[in-house]
Amino acid sequence: DQETSYTIIKSKETTITAEGLKPASVYVFQIRARTAAGYGVFSRRFEFETIPVSVAASSDQSQIPIIAVSVTVGVILLAVVIGFLLSGSCCECGCGRASSLCAVAHPSLIWRCGYSKAKQDPEEEKMHFHNGHIKLPGVRTYIDPHTYEDPNQAVHEFAKEIEASCITIERVIGAGEFGEVCSGRLKLPGKRELPVAIKTLKVGYTEKQRRDFLGEASIMGQFDHPNIIHLEGVVTKSKPVMIVTEYMENGSLDTFLKKNDGQFTVIQLVGMLRGIAAGMKYLSDMGYVHRDLAARNILVNSNLVCKVSDFGLSRVLEDDPEAAYTTRGGKIPIRWTAPEAIAFRKFTSASDVWSYGIVMWEVVSYGERPYWEMTNQDVIKAVEEGYRLPSPMDCPAALYQLMLDCWQKDRNSRPKFDEIVNMLDKLIRNPSSLKTLVNASSRVSNLLAEHGSLGSGAYRSVGEWLEAIKMGRYTEIFMENGYSSMDAVAQVTLE
Repeated sequence: DQETSYTIIKSKETTITAEGLKPASVYVFQIRARTAAGYGVFSRRFEFETIPVSVAASSDQSQIPIIAVSVTVGVILLAVVIGFLLSGSCCECGCGRASSLCAVAHPSLIWRCGYSKAKQDPEEEKMHFHNGHIKLPGVRTYIDPHTYEDPNQAVHEFAKEIEASCITIERVIGAGEFGEVCSGRLKLPGKRELPVAIKTLKVGYTEKQRRDFLGEASIMGQFDHPNIIHLEGVVTKSKPVMIVTEYMENGSLDTFLKKNDGQFTVIQLVGMLRGIAAGMKYLSDMGYVHRDLAARNILVNSNLVCKVSDFGLSRVLEDDPEAAYTTRGGKIPIRWTAPEAIAFRKFTSASDVWSYGIVMWEVVSYGERPYWEMTNQDVIKAVEEGYRLPSPMDCPAALYQLMLDCWQKDRNSRPKFDEIVNMLDKLIRNPSSLKTLVNASSRVSNLLAEHGSLGSGAYRSVGEWLEAIKMGRYTEIFMENGYSSMDAVAQVTLE
């Protein structure tokens, strides 16, 4: 019932000493490991109580002068800080206004001006002055670059400027919204050479395009997590303007899965899903809503670690073939988007959870297109009427149930990302729980219901239909049993 705070101490060693604890205070410790695959779960709580102040004092009287000097210095520093806050020079933004005026001019800087630096390790706590007490909030909050009067200021606050001479472009690997995407090498002074991906801004860009292009770097630069694509820096002082990120050898998840259809164990697939969920939990904790979570926007490295990417500010998605116009203007990726986000543009972490359920389906089906050849309007109507994607082939029942939980119509009923991570961790620790597959007969009935218009000429042959639902290997069996026409298939019942 008391106001508490916590501090995170990081160590590469297996032992650590906690310094500066208060006498006669109860402290609770929890420990967790971090690897390239992300954070482990916290240990149980270990509770300790420090010795009373009188015992501490009698054990070492020589500390009294030091304490007295420390208190005096502390009082002087506090007086300086208070005087500084009242005098009103805004230390962070450099605008020269009094703090109150700065708050009006830069709403996003209220909590930074005269308080703390925003650019720091996201797991390190910031100090806030609140009612005379220093508080240590748990995690840093995402700052929308749009709130800056000068977008260049946001870029230079959150992204490191790199000299163009440190970058070697090797080959073009794709095309982005604003220009080419290349692979190359980054060699910073005093550091080892790194493979990197380089996004370039095409020649003849407008100022708005430059702002939107660098906006992605302003967002990405605020994140630090093993399952979020890492920003190395930007090149803004020479042309072409570039965004430099870590290089992900296996490219986008959807393409990677299609190339390796059926090649992974269920545990490997669940490991990929766990990584994506861990990255999304981090973004959710930061207060960032992705809005376009899909397998095409997940990148995979050589160790099969999946990382969330695509943080473009341009959420209009004008050139995205998966997008469809909504009644309120703008385009959104219908097949991945929650019903409330389509109908009311209500994007939240809960709508990201819906999208995550679709990503789960994409992963287990090895990059299959959600809702197959249904039109966007058909998808909207079907989902509104309660239709949900059927289980992919050979899908563990526990995973499909999690997908259905993510697709609850009521967004408040969907699981949170931390709950999803915990659930996937349990499945990984208990692989036998993944052996129960979704009932085969119910899956067939789902597929037949999905393709209810079989006799309408949507497919020219039974083989073509089976290929469309990734069951092409059964074509011969269908033929042997007399199902040689689409009309015959349409009459199939569970009996």
